[in-house]
This record gives sequence, structure tokens and C-alpha cells, in this order.
Amino acid sequence: MCKVLQIPRSTYYYEAKERVSEDPVTSDVIDIFHASRQNYGTRKIKVELKKRGHIVSRRRIGRIMQEQGLVSSYTIAQFKPHTKSCNESEQTNELNRAFAQEQEMTTIVSDLTYVRVNQKWNYVCVFVDLFNREIVGFSTGPNKDALLVYRALASIKVDLNKIQLFHTDRGNEFKNNLIDDALKTFNIQRSLSMKGCPYDNAVAEATFKIIKTEFVKGRHFSSLEELTRELKDYVHWFNSIRIHGTLGYESPIEYKHRHLKKIV
Repeated sequence: MCKVLQIPRSTYYYEAKERVSEDPVTSDVIDIFHASRQNYGTRKIKVELKKRGHIVSRRRIGRIMQEQGLVSSYTIAQFKPHTKSCNESEQTNELNRAFAQEQEMTTIVSDLTYVRVNQKWNYVCVFVDLFNREIVGFSTGPNKDALLVYRALASIKVDLNKIQLFHTDRGNEFKNNLIDDALKTFNIQRSLSMKGCPYDNAVAEATFKIIKTEFVKGRHFSSLEELTRELKDYVHWFNSIRIHGTLGYESPIEYKHRHLKKIV
């Protein structure tokens, strides 16, 4: 065959050797990419490969992804601006962008977003612990209202008395008697972003950008029940498995456990 193709006999052995050496890395890149639900790019795949004993450049990973047709959900940025109702409360921004918290469940932030369900808009509310970016509570519903927020608060499985500060934007769904009574019951202080300033609630905004890109994009939900079930599965993955750059490429649960070991 080498004579027919007019190539040196040694070429075969060289090519065979190269394929064997690259197969484990390529296989691991594919495995990591699909385990991340098609979300990880070269940066996070590089971190995961290192855990498996492979030191590989992002350029090589990018080349492998291109060869294998692996396209991250983040390749095309998604942003859909929408208006929100706003309350005129005199409550100030007590958080003041202090997003780095040293104790778990002392400060939580929240926001809402919309999801298409069977040709209608439904809504998702999440509560995020600033300590480790963990989604500690969430809810879904057909309406963007106080009940949606209240059910997300009620879904938090730790003692609510630990929470010291609750920060949100100025959406009316966060400022009403139902939420006020719940916060008063557990002695939780309220904090509101400045009007028209999304940077004051940047962590919640960033979390929803992740959710919209990784969970909602390209998906079709036929019912609210399906959305709720799938979101519960995603939240488990987000908290327990998904690595976060702001946490030193650990999952929120890994980060929390490491912190607890240091205290002990």
C-alpha cells in the first residue's frame, strides 16, 4: 500500500503512534464536554483534564473540540433585555456590592427570569448564597409575583434564622406584605439595588445568565411540571458538579466542604 501511495513505510508507524497518543485526551475531552451538558469551554475542560492527569493547552483542546464538532453553549452570547416594574421604596443598598462573603448563608441574593413553556411565559425565581454561589432555593410558576418569591424562600432547607441580609433588585414582586412578613419573622434585613443599576445585584444577574445559557437555551418545555423537574435536576448539577471560575474551579458544594474543613 505504501508503494501504491508512494509514501515512506515509516509514515504509517508515525501516524499510528500519534493517533494512539492523542486518543485518551480526545476521549476525555469528549467525555468532559458531554458531562458538562455541552456547556464547558476550553478553560474549564483544561481544569478537568488536569484532574485526570492530562496537562493540555487550551489551544489543543480547542482544536480537538473543533475536530469533534463540540460547540459550547457559550459560543454565541445570549442576551434578551426586558423591562421590570420598579418600586420606589426608600430602602437603601445595604449590601453595597460586597459579593465576597466569608460565612455561608449570611447573605443571599435573588432574582427572577422568564422561560417559555408550551407557548406561554412562565417564571423562575432563585436564591443564591453569596458565600459559595450555591443555589439554595428556587421555585417555578406561571406568574411573576410575590408567591413565586415566597415559595423559593420556603424551599431553602437550612435554618432561615441564619440569614442576615436579603438583597434583590427593585421588582415589585420583592416588595410586598407577604415577603415583608416573612423577612420580619426571621429577622432578615432587606437590601435593594439602586434604581436602574443591575450591577448592584451582579451575582444574581450572572447566575441567571448561566441558567439561560446552560439550561433554557435550545430547550422546549411542554409543561410547568416538566420545567420544575428539569430545573431541580439542573440545580443539583449546578451545586454539586459544575465547576465555577470564581470558586477556584470547584463546585459550590466542594468549596463549602473545603471551607468547613479549614474551620474544624
